[in-house]
Amino acid sequence: MSFWSVLIKRKVALVGFIVILFIFTFAIFAQVIAPYDPTYLDTAQRLKPPSAAHWFGTDNFGRDIFSRIVFGARTSIVGSAGVVCVAIAGGLTLGLSAGYFRRLDPYIMRIVDVLMAFPSLLMALVLVSIMGRGMLNVVLAVGMTYMTRTTRIVYALALKIREEPYIEAIHSVGAKGSRIILRHILPNMTSPIIVQATFTFAFSLLDMAALDFLGLGIPPQIPSWGNMLSEGRRRGCSSSPGRLSFSPSCRSICWVTYFEIDWTRTSARVSRGCRSWPRD
Repeated sequence: MSFWSVLIKRKVALVGFIVILFIFTFAIFAQVIAPYDPTYLDTAQRLKPPSAAHWFGTDNFGRDIFSRIVFGARTSIVGSAGVVCVAIAGGLTLGLSAGYFRRLDPYIMRIVDVLMAFPSLLMALVLVSIMGRGMLNVVLAVGMTYMTRTTRIVYALALKIREEPYIEAIHSVGAKGSRIILRHILPNMTSPIIVQATFTFAFSLLDMAALDFLGLGIPPQIPSWGNMLSEGRRRGCSSSPGRLSFSPSCRSICWVTYFEIDWTRTSARVSRGCRSWPRD
């Protein structure tokens, strides 16, 4: 069963896909959609209520809130995509190495077990404190926390697939370990990795927003949903300043909720029809 056929049959997943597509459109065409420069300061227009000129009002520096939310979507998507790349690339490398080459198992997996004992956000806080603020450091820190979970999943899959009869037959004819991993083991764990990537993409956005909220993420002048939440907290949630926190928090909740509803459920249902087959 294909992805699109499952998506059309499941109305909830279809709604989630539309919401995700809507947010991606905002992020890609932020330069066209946003009516103002998100970093432009206009103190004469500070804390203005919603109007025709400023749809969501302005913040305490006179910056247009709607424009900052639109550009914040781009920052969040780029950051989450970077976290997924780090987590999947590192998890595949470590998990396949430990699962196939058994002599590396005790060293790699014991280190992973130790790292998984710490909460992901706490681990990210420690890593960012060591490496410093910045988009790249935040992506690396959050990506390394999710890399341990991906490593554990890939390791379990590699152990299972490694014992399949066709893998033993390929190994008996003298095939190299790298060829077996890349052509026969890795392609047969695609579906679980895709599902894990959707979880990582969604929840890494919350972790990155939490780091921004705590002042340890990207610089405050860069528009992001976490920075906007932090600004709203400093201004308070009473009267008009509550808009500073309400808009980005609603966007974050909708993003995570609909991404999980759409991609996780749909990918899981599609993966039910997938089986492990040897590659030619």
